[in-house]
Amino acid sequence: MTLLSAAPAADTAAATTGGGGYSMYLILILAVAAFWFMSRKSRKQQRAQQEFRSTLQPGDEVMTASGMIGVVVDVDDDTITLESAPGSRTRWVRAAIAKKVEAPVADDQPSDEDGTEDDEPADQLDDEPIDVPDDLSSLPPTRGDDDTDRK
Repeated sequence: MTLLSAAPAADTAAATTGGGGYSMYLILILAVAAFWFMSRKSRKQQRAQQEFRSTLQPGDEVMTASGMIGVVVDVDDDTITLESAPGSRTRWVRAAIAKKVEAPVADDQPSDEDGTEDDEPADQLDDEPIDVPDDLSSLPPTRGDDDTDRK
């Protein structure tokens, strides 16, 4: 009797857990899809960096991954020669170049806060000479802590 009663119990157990196989496939598909979407963004960034590095030309101002800024002097197959100061040239692997540095835009003429522009530089506005003392003897005495009337 134990063999006959065990067989229907196994059938009912299999019938109640039968949907577990589909949920396992669903979780696996969701994990693969999430991994694909995350890697797609990084692949797009890598492709943009590779395209940027392949279009470097002499005269471009770039920054390396370590933060050194220089001007591209020579481009070989996998090496780029940068000049950081006049006469100071260093060779870098193409993959070490991080980004192109854009030159800051300089204003042609300085302007005040109210929108008017000065025609004269600030040092030429006052015609009176400034008297600068050579020592501290000509300066007024400093206030001491015991001066209660000046506090």
